[in-house]
Amino acid sequence: MEQQVRVQHSFVERVRGAAMLDVPTYEEVEADAGATGQAALVVALVAIASAIAQVRSGVPSVLAGAVSAFVAWAIWSGITYVIGTWLGGTATWGELLRTIGFAHAPGILIVAGVIPVVGGLVALIAFIWVLIAGIIAIRQALDFGTGRAILTAVLGFIPWLIAMAVVEAAMGGHTIFSS
Repeated sequence: MEQQVRVQHSFVERVRGAAMLDVPTYEEVEADAGATGQAALVVALVAIASAIAQVRSGVPSVLAGAVSAFVAWAIWSGITYVIGTWLGGTATWGELLRTIGFAHAPGILIVAGVIPVVGGLVALIAFIWVLIAGIIAIRQALDFGTGRAILTAVLGFIPWLIAMAVVEAAMGGHTIFSS
């Protein structure tokens, strides 16, 4: 049975729905070609949160953290598109950009990195939460089951990790994933 796609909720409702792992929210942003800018805004909010979390590390870390959020989004979406369609999923790169962009919503919690002691733990929780949201985003965009979505995420993780290591090295060792 196909799920009904909700229509045109506000940006804040979409961010909340994505963070709460609400499947209809992911279906809505997948279907709304105009939501790519909103997905970019979610990634921008994560970039700002990352910049704030890294403010004690200096300007290069703040700038690198902001840039790497967008690089990570593009790389994750691109690798997922290639692997997911190879595994039989049906999606456009734009659909994956939108759903994966919104899957970054829990990453806003990275801002807690400024809090001594607990900041690192909150950032780790946010990272895991984004991965879970990403699996839901992948599943909904590519229109296949959770098992294939997990497989796509796992197969995409290694090249994504290598690409992020290259980006981190190019940025002097500072990204949203380093502290």
